[in-house]
Amino acid sequence: MSVELNHTIVHARDNRESAEFFANLLNLEITAECGPFIAVALGNGVTLDFATVPADSIAPQHYAFLISEEEFDAAYAQIRQRGIEHYADPHRKQPGAINHNDGGRGVYFMDPAGHAMELITVPYGGWTL
Repeated sequence: MSVELNHTIVHARDNRESAEFFANLLNLEITAECGPFIAVALGNGVTLDFATVPADSIAPQHYAFLISEEEFDAAYAQIRQRGIEHYADPHRKQPGAINHNDGGRGVYFMDPAGHAMELITVPYGGWTL
């Protein structure tokens, strides 16, 4: 049996603001709007379905995205250009920096709803054959 993640719902104070923030940062498309959801498609067929919920009911989550070196360059340029606070570490002790873990690069930042976003160019533990 093959199991694949199809979508996940991302709670937001404003679904459009969060979907556009994410899509614009990573040069992705908003692919559908259905009921309370605005979907952003990822390269592996998974969608992030942003839903507006009351701010006090948002439990901050962590979302990590594996991207190419070129995509990292473009996203990191956007992060810096837009003045988005970012860190080399998940504990936010290395502000304004990126990391070089496992032979790649990574960066952490918050989305408009307070979710911790992470961009990496190499999976943790490195590439395996």
